[in-house]
Amino acid sequence: MNLAGLNIRDLDYAVAVAEFLHFGRAAQSRNVSQPTLSAQLRKLEEMLGVTLFERGARGVLVTAAGEALVAQARVILAEARRLGELAQAAAEPLSGSFRLGVIATLGPYLLPLLLGPMRARYPKLQLVLTEGMTRPLIHALEAGELDAVIASTPVEDPGLTALPLFREALVLAVPRDHPLAAVERVELADLPVEELILLSEGHCLRDQALACCPQARRGPRGVEAGLQAGRQAASLETLRQMIGHGMGCSLLPQLAVQVGSLLDDMVAYRLVHGSSPERQLALVHRPSFGRIRDIRLLRELLLDALASAGTLTVHARPGTKRDALPRD
Repeated sequence: MNLAGLNIRDLDYAVAVAEFLHFGRAAQSRNVSQPTLSAQLRKLEEMLGVTLFERGARGVLVTAAGEALVAQARVILAEARRLGELAQAAAEPLSGSFRLGVIATLGPYLLPLLLGPMRARYPKLQLVLTEGMTRPLIHALEAGELDAVIASTPVEDPGLTALPLFREALVLAVPRDHPLAAVERVELADLPVEELILLSEGHCLRDQALACCPQARRGPRGVEAGLQAGRQAASLETLRQMIGHGMGCSLLPQLAVQVGSLLDDMVAYRLVHGSSPERQLALVHRPSFGRIRDIRLLRELLLDALASAGTLTVHARPGTKRDALPRD
């Protein structure tokens, strides 16, 4: 079999169709027209002498032979990306494109601390940012669509490397007229579970907040006992708006409290003493990633930016301690 005409791009098209099981969505994901993608895949099937996909009224199916070939195509694409990564690693440190994923409950509060120092120290770096929930970001990292992810640990895939960055407290946020707003010392047992507002399903912060509240147990229908139905928000800022308007309380990450809010006159923040709830953030990457030097430099930059924040427990900064909250 002559594979001299085998094209990396066509293998990527095949992987996309296997992922979406839809030619239109696969073409859209690769920024090509559907006729172009379909034509290239027909050429690939002719070259290999194998039918990769069944096209029918019920949609697209991967054939038995196609399953093995698509799996090998993923391996080839991963090695091709690694070739590019190794070439980039030989260039100037942290230059060119770097695709970084950041969980949505961290990005708006971390990035203002990071982007200025990053531009000053590495002006040739083209940072491509993606915000989202942990699971989709980790899947994109595994697929080679991202170079690294800043996420809350632990992550699902034990095959990934997680470099610790910092720990931040989960801070109780209550309306200004709430009884706990006048309490100097709040204990874990004082958390008003029946008033909690949570982020929607899929946010790791939702699970972390629930883990701090053993009083909230999942019922037979998957609803946490003691929580009022419908008390959830799609983002931290929506959550903060709901708290400010007296709709309930929640646990917010310390950096989200520290960086700023337009609702300081409506929301009060209190550290929770005793077994203080917190989350651990890390820079996650593939062990085989060819730009390990850049990963280490990015971590150093992140640690410097976080240390300047002054109230977080930053790794590799043994003299840093968690201070009082910046605002009452």
